[in-house]
Amino acid sequence: MDLVERLAPWIEAEARARPGLVVGLAGPQGSGKSTLAAGLARRLTAGRLRPAVLSLDDLYLRRAERRALAERVHPLLAVRGPPGTHDVALGLRTLDALRRPGPASLPRFDKAADDRGAEAERFTGPANVVLFEGWCLGVQPEPAGALAVPVNALERARDADGRWRAWVHARLGADYPPLWARLDRLVVLQPPSFDVVLGWRLEQERSLRERTGKGMSDAEVAVFVQHFERLSRALMRQAGEVADLVVTLDERRGALAVEPGAARRGQASNSRPTSL
Repeated sequence: MDLVERLAPWIEAEARARPGLVVGLAGPQGSGKSTLAAGLARRLTAGRLRPAVLSLDDLYLRRAERRALAERVHPLLAVRGPPGTHDVALGLRTLDALRRPGPASLPRFDKAADDRGAEAERFTGPANVVLFEGWCLGVQPEPAGALAVPVNALERARDADGRWRAWVHARLGADYPPLWARLDRLVVLQPPSFDVVLGWRLEQERSLRERTGKGMSDAEVAVFVQHFERLSRALMRQAGEVADLVVTLDERRGALAVEPGAARRGQASNSRPTSL
């Protein structure tokens, strides 16, 4: 049974019991979050639910806004992705709008142009379930002492004093808790190790280049992934504590196991379908 078929009955049961359910799908770059969200949306629609899909990536600040941050705070903030480069208020408004009757706008970020798209996607609510996917959903800041030692070449060369990573963690702790609080359930996709993430992300960017003729080179992707490494590793360590379900992946993104995290273990055991 593939992952969509394993998760869909659980989500359907949860959504019918709690209309407007927000299910977070977290995992490192290239782990298959978008593909999983799309597959679940099709499956839930076939089950006569009205799912909406939102990506944390679509909440990136506009390129001009990130350039302003880079000038004011740190040059690395020109790069989209880490906490502090999202419009959290837009995410909160969007999630709230999707739960209400009537039209809602879904922001869409154009990665080839590295900017938010001019046209938002329209959705007529209310959604029975919102599938909200993102690379760092639910992750908690690391202790200040853990930030002292760089985790990769990017941090050593371009953030030697730790100012960028300290600012990112400050924003994560101050701005993102209200967004994480909107997650009724959280599923974390757990790779076999962080080492496979670069290969997954290279596949994504090569596909983008083939489709659009735009995108980062392989060398640029290798540097780009380093912006996410610290918090990706943190989520991998924290997954069992912050998630309702942890999906252990193999190197080809196949699901080896689906196990309850601490959030699920704290709920009534009969709320977890036997299909998981």
